[in-house]
Amino acid sequence: MRDIMGMMGKVKEMQAKMEQLQTEIASLEVEGRSGGGLVTVKLTGKGELTGLKIDPSLFKEDDVEILEDLIVAAHKDAKDKAEAAAAEKTKEITAGLPLPPGMKLPF
Repeated sequence: MRDIMGMMGKVKEMQAKMEQLQTEIASLEVEGRSGGGLVTVKLTGKGELTGLKIDPSLFKEDDVEILEDLIVAAHKDAKDKAEAAAAEKTKEITAGLPLPPGMKLPF
């Protein structure tokens, strides 16, 4: 019975840490770049686009497709960085816990 109480305490502690982690991840801001910095996007830790900068040299009518591709690439770069940061923070909290392979936490 004592082990169960200890485990319940650890679960509550983990839950509090996970809630704090979700708040930290939501407040993260990451920047993704493409085209050697010609296109830059900013995302929150949850993948919401908060900013977009485009170098004026790309505003040529015949370069629209290139610009579109660069925006998509910069967004992917920022999203990958946000996911990596979230995974690293999660790893710090769950260190030592046996999570099943492929299990993702709910954020």
